[in-house]
Amino acid sequence: MTHTKAPIGIFDSGFGGLSILREIRKVLPQYDYIFLGDNARAPYGTRSFQLVYEFTLQSVNYLFAQGCQLVILACNTASAKALRTIQQNDLPHIDPTRRVLGVIRPTVEKVGEISRTGHVGVFGTPGTIQSRSYDIEIAKMHPGFSVYGHACPMWVPLVENRESDGDGADYFVKKDVEALLSQCADIDAVILGCTHYPLLIHKIRKYMPPHIQVIEQGHIVAESLKDYLHRHPEMECRCSQGGSCRYLTTEDATRFSSLASVFVNEEVAAQHVTLAAK
Repeated sequence: MTHTKAPIGIFDSGFGGLSILREIRKVLPQYDYIFLGDNARAPYGTRSFQLVYEFTLQSVNYLFAQGCQLVILACNTASAKALRTIQQNDLPHIDPTRRVLGVIRPTVEKVGEISRTGHVGVFGTPGTIQSRSYDIEIAKMHPGFSVYGHACPMWVPLVENRESDGDGADYFVKKDVEALLSQCADIDAVILGCTHYPLLIHKIRKYMPPHIQVIEQGHIVAESLKDYLHRHPEMECRCSQGGSCRYLTTEDATRFSSLASVFVNEEVAAQHVTLAAK
C-alpha cells in the first residue's frame, strides 16, 4: 500500500489538546498538523466509556480520511476510555499501518524519573479518574508506586469561560489541591491529567507545597512524539513537512477560533466540520 505524505492529526474533545499541540509544534515545527476539536460534544469527561469510544473513533476516522497516517489523542479522557480499543480492535481493520497514540503512557513513563517517594497524585476529569487509567499504567510501569486521584469537575469550565485568572479559580483550585493532598502526606509529584489544567498552573503552584513537582503533559508528549518518529522512520517519512497547521471544530468556527488563540498564543482561523458515525 503506497501512502502520500500527510499531516499529523491531533485530536481533543475540546480546547485543552491545543496546549499539547502548542508544545509539539515548538519541539517539531517542521511537520504539518491538523487539529480536530469535537467541541460540539465536549466535555467528554463525564460521558460513558461507550460514548467516548464512539466519538473518538469517529474523530480518528475523520482525520484518517484527511490522509493522516498518525493521530495523537491529545485528550486524557479519550486516551483513558478509547485508545486501547481503537488500537487493538479497529486499526487492524481500518489500516494496520496507521497509528493512534495517547498522552497517558508518556506521562507515566516520566513519573518514574520524578517521584522519589513513589506516592503520586493525579488531577483529572471525573471520567479519567473513574477510569483509573493512570493507576493501571503506573502499576504496570512502576510497581510499588501508590496513586491518589482527585476529580476536578470545575477546572475545565473555569478555563473555557476564561475565568482561570479570577477569584473563583482560586477557590476551586485551593479546595481541590487540599482534597488531593489530604489523601497522603508523602505525595511528591502531581500529574495534571487533563490538557486544560496547564492554564491554571499559576493557581495550582500557588496552593501546592513547593517540594511537590507538578507534571504538565505538553512537553512530555512532544518529546515522546519526537522520540517515536526517530524510532519509526517508516512512519516519519509519511508525515509531511510544510510547517503548517489547520484547525477543525465541530462547534461554531468563530467561537472556537477566538478561544483557541488563548491556548496557542497566535491567531487561529478554524473551519467547521461535521463528524459522521461509521
